[in-house]
Amino acid sequence: MTADLNYGDLFEAIAQVIPERPAIRYGDREIRWGEFDRRTNRLARFLLAAGLQTGSKVAFYLRNTPAYVELFAACAKARLTHANVNYRYVGAELLHVIGNSDAEAVVYDPEFAPQVRELRSRLPAVKIWLENAAPCLNEFSHALEDVVGSGNDAPLGNKRSGTDLYFMYTGGTTGYPKAVMWQHRDRIAVIGMSDAPDAATHAARVAEQSPGPVTLPACPLMHSTGFTTMLSALCQGGCIVLLPGGLFEAEACIREIERSAVTRIAIVGDPFSVPLLEYLRAYPDRHDLSQVTTITSAGAMWSAPCKRELLDYFPNATLADALGSSEGSGLASSQMRRGEEVATAAFRIGANVKVFTEDFREVLPGSGETGLIAKAGALPLGYYKDPERTARTFPVIDGVRYSIPGDWCRVELDGTLILLGRGSNCINTGGEKVYPEEVEEALKQAPGIQDAAVLGLPDPRWGQAVVALVRTAGNVAVDAEAVRPLLDQLLARYKHPKRYVVTGEDFRHDNGKVNYRAARALLDQMS
Repeated sequence: MTADLNYGDLFEAIAQVIPERPAIRYGDREIRWGEFDRRTNRLARFLLAAGLQTGSKVAFYLRNTPAYVELFAACAKARLTHANVNYRYVGAELLHVIGNSDAEAVVYDPEFAPQVRELRSRLPAVKIWLENAAPCLNEFSHALEDVVGSGNDAPLGNKRSGTDLYFMYTGGTTGYPKAVMWQHRDRIAVIGMSDAPDAATHAARVAEQSPGPVTLPACPLMHSTGFTTMLSALCQGGCIVLLPGGLFEAEACIREIERSAVTRIAIVGDPFSVPLLEYLRAYPDRHDLSQVTTITSAGAMWSAPCKRELLDYFPNATLADALGSSEGSGLASSQMRRGEEVATAAFRIGANVKVFTEDFREVLPGSGETGLIAKAGALPLGYYKDPERTARTFPVIDGVRYSIPGDWCRVELDGTLILLGRGSNCINTGGEKVYPEEVEEALKQAPGIQDAAVLGLPDPRWGQAVVALVRTAGNVAVDAEAVRPLLDQLLARYKHPKRYVVTGEDFRHDNGKVNYRAARALLDQMS
């Protein structure tokens, strides 16, 4: 049975037993656990005084700064619901997320002040605006630092529940983002943050241990990988290190890892490891990274060659590659240490995980049949305001409720799970299914191809033609005949791109995943 744990209770209890340990580092600034507790108490009280009540939604329109961490802790303490906002959204996208979430408070970075000013009149439900700056650029906003820096910092004394919610908005390939609704207790259980019966017992265990992990989430906190990394580090009484300016840049990241003696790093596959490796190759002897024990990744393909090379620079690290989604973690995992070998997209299947066909027939290991990964156990309640999509993604099969986000795979005879890709991006070419991620990973092994996004475009003969949008060294055109021998070793011929389009534009989200809508728009512009 899942313990009735709440993040607010956990943070409060941990701060009481390790007040002098660091909780957040951001450049030269350090916030210790005791101060973190007091600042978040003040912010929680302010939000409640502004008229927010249990369950009220708070929109986080923020980069990776201490404000994000403190705001979530304050929301958990006040029993308010986190709603993440992708800071790359504009206009209608922003309006949808903030409006769809029913946010009554919006907290934003000053760089987004113009967008907030433009949207404010169209969001009448918002009672309070907080700007992560002093003085504020918008006269209708309150300065966040003024709120957390003074006032009543005593514990709130309220009774919290493990059924309190947080939202995780996740973007799809079509339509607007949707909010996955997680109860605190279920998320705590599913990612293994604590098996304690209550917050006090958990905090006592934290106090008995040596200082917790020093964790650097290189990926955005606004996405599930970075957000979950933040929660895990806090629940272990650790310290979260955030990159100056709140943005990922390879050299700044490596320097901060060394300077802050970071022990754990969170990235999103090759989109982060490739630029890190480019920097480390250029300066192979500049940094000592031996203190890093773990590099975790989720959300995008992490190729075996990149893993192998990273371990040359992080000799004592374990590379932990996790397969999961906003709708459910722990689908499968893969670990690699120096001297070991793993295959790209090959995972050990997780607990409470099965693979089903589209008609809910279980796929047998070694059958060669493809299927959808399904996770049972502690799951989200569903999607906010979308019962139809909830029913599709969280079906009940033989009396058991599963999360089936749409990831296709094959199960080998030994139980190894081979990830093929997300079904919503699947290409149907001449009646054959092609999963873009599989082709993308093959293309990135070709000399000169730095990145790839594979899409299906309308074709009179094939229905859809496999087309690759690629970034190459020097924007040099791809010689399809030169690439073909490599692809023949990795892919069936029907999976080969029928056309290559070279671009110098970025087609990935900040979290490292391919932005297929942006990629398609680039292809349309260049056609």
